[in-house]
Amino acid sequence: MASWVESRDAKVTYTRFYEADDLPVVAGLDLIIIMGGPMNVPDESAHTWLTGEKSFVREAMEAGVSVLGVCLGAQIIADVMGARIFPNAHKEIGWFPIEAADGGVGTFTFPERLMAFHWHGDTFDLPDGALRLAKSEGCENQAFQIGDNVIGLQFHLETTAAAAELMIENCPADLAKGRYVQTADAIREATDEHAESANRVLFSMLDYLTS
Repeated sequence: MASWVESRDAKVTYTRFYEADDLPVVAGLDLIIIMGGPMNVPDESAHTWLTGEKSFVREAMEAGVSVLGVCLGAQIIADVMGARIFPNAHKEIGWFPIEAADGGVGTFTFPERLMAFHWHGDTFDLPDGALRLAKSEGCENQAFQIGDNVIGLQFHLETTAAAAELMIENCPADLAKGRYVQTADAIREATDEHAESANRVLFSMLDYLTS
């Protein structure tokens, strides 16, 4: 994402909740990207900043700001819209295909089949008013769109070799055997093969949200 932002000469601010919980003023923002984390959406007592983040996301959506939510970020959007967040039948960790769904006229269009990087155990019901953009064999709701300015992704199109390696190093316990859980070596090999194409789709999506 940083390379896309730099190519647009954009002014960027970050809110890193493990350092501080200062959120920017919504007025004047063009795009908000909500990233993931190991916590769950209901964990407000342990992570009190979640309450403020949800209010911020709600305000931004109501103001018509473009919003992209990734993994936990997508779950926060769904939660703000009143949808249920719950454990998926299967954990998805590694590179697995998603399939495009017909979101409707004017929505963002995924390739018919795309290899995407996953690292999640929870999922969500489709929020009221949202259109499904993608699904997978292991998870019905992989991506959705609300209006023309909000997209939620359960998967990670931003993944690079360095990012995948950090996940492997910092979350080794997540790599327990499962139907949709790859080994560390399989993740590394698939990242080399698929990251670039996933990144290109992400750049197209960011262009769509800011056009």
